[in-house]
Amino acid sequence: MIERWSRDQVLALAPDASSQKAAQGVAAPGKWSLRGTTGTVLYGECKGSGAKPYLACVDLTEPAYRCSCPSRKFPCKHALGLLLMWSADGVPVQEGAPQWVTEWVETRAERAAKSAAKIEAARAQAPDSASRSEGAKAGAARVAPAGGESVRHARVASGLSELERWLADQVRQGLAGAAEHEWDGLAKRLIDAQAPGVAGVVSRLSRVRSEESWPGRLLEEYALINLLAVAYRRREELPGSLVETVLIRAGFPVTREEVLAGPAVRDHWDVLGGRDEEQDRLTARRVWLRGRRTRRAALVLSFAPPGQPLDASLVTGTTIDADLAFYPGAAPLRALVADRRGAVPPEAGPPGMSPEEGLDEVAGALTGDPWTESWPLVLVGVVPERGSLGGLPLHPRARDPWRLIAVSGGRPVTVAAEWTPHGLRPLTTWDEEGAVIL
Repeated sequence: MIERWSRDQVLALAPDASSQKAAQGVAAPGKWSLRGTTGTVLYGECKGSGAKPYLACVDLTEPAYRCSCPSRKFPCKHALGLLLMWSADGVPVQEGAPQWVTEWVETRAERAAKSAAKIEAARAQAPDSASRSEGAKAGAARVAPAGGESVRHARVASGLSELERWLADQVRQGLAGAAEHEWDGLAKRLIDAQAPGVAGVVSRLSRVRSEESWPGRLLEEYALINLLAVAYRRREELPGSLVETVLIRAGFPVTREEVLAGPAVRDHWDVLGGRDEEQDRLTARRVWLRGRRTRRAALVLSFAPPGQPLDASLVTGTTIDADLAFYPGAAPLRALVADRRGAVPPEAGPPGMSPEEGLDEVAGALTGDPWTESWPLVLVGVVPERGSLGGLPLHPRARDPWRLIAVSGGRPVTVAAEWTPHGLRPLTTWDEEGAVIL
C-alpha cells in the first residue's frame, strides 16, 4: 500500500496554476461514474464534453499517468483530480481494476523490463572497455589518437582563448563598460567554437547586470568563467575526474546511455523538492534527492520546450527505492534514475545535519567542482526567520517565508533547502505529525 500523499504534494505535480484550479474543479465524486484503487493504481471514468467518459489512471509506484482526454498538459486535470480525491480518502479500494487499466500497467511493465535488460547489457560490456575508459575520459577525451588536438578541441581552445582576452580587457577597462550586445556576440562566437556550456553562462550575464550589487556579482561570474577557461587550457595537468567536470562545463556531452552504463548507487532516496525555471528557451525541472544510507546528494534534471510536459515521476516528500546513475565529475551530483524497485514503507523525515555540517559538505563539493551553483541540504533543529534559516541567509527571492515561519511557530524544525552562493531556497518542511509542507 502506497502512503497517501497530501493535497500539497498532489498540487505540486500540476504543470501550472490553471491546471491546479481545473483539477480542483473535477475532484468531486459526482463527476466520476467510476473510481477505484488497487492500492498501487488509481483509476476512474470522468464525465467529459462528449458521450464517452475520459479514462484516467495513475500508477502510484512511479508515478505514471494516463488519460484519454485530448489535453496536452501532463499530468492532466483528470489525473490530478483523481489524485486529489485519493489524498482526501475519496477513492474506494477495489480488489481488481478494469481491463483497460491492467493492459496499461502490463504494457508499462514490459517496457520497463526491456529498458532494464538494455542497461544490464551495457553494464556487462563495461568491463571489456575498462582499460579504454580511463584513456577515453582522462586522455583520449583531451587529445586525438594521433597526438594532436581533435578538431573540436582546437575550436574550443580558440574560443576560450578569445574569452580569456576579452575578460582581461573587461577588468582592465572597468565593469561598467560592458554592454548587453557584447555578451550576446561573445556567446554566439562561443557557440560557433562548439563551447555551448560556456556560451550559456555568458548569455545569462545580462541578468546579473539588472540585479542589485551587480558589480560584485558580475566580477564573481567573470572569475568563474575565467577559471573554467584556464582549467580547460591546462586540463592535461588536472586529475581525470576534474577534467570530466571541465569538459562537461564547457559543453562536451555525456550521453544518457553512457551514464546508465556506469555503476549505479542503490538507496532509499528522499525526494526533497524541486523547482522549474526558464533556461535557454527551455523549461528546466530540478528535483533534489538525498540517500538515507549513503547520505549522497543527487539532482535529477529534465528539460522540455515551452508547452511540453516535464517529468512528473518524482513526488516531493516521498521516498523511492532506486538505483541512481551519476554523471561523471569531481563532485558528482546530477543523476539519472536507472531503476525503481517499488514502493518504500512510510518513514520519518529524512536524516539531516546541522548548518555547520551542511556548510562543510558544500565546501567539499566546491573543492571538487568550483562551478557548483546549488546543493541540497536537510537542516535539523533550525528556526526560520524572515531573512535567514539556522543563521544562514536566505536567497533574495526566498525572503519572508511566511508559511515556513507559520509551521515553525518559533520552534526548531527540519527543513530541506537548496544551497546557492546567494543564499538558501527552502524546499520542504515537516510538521509535528510528519506531514510534508511545501
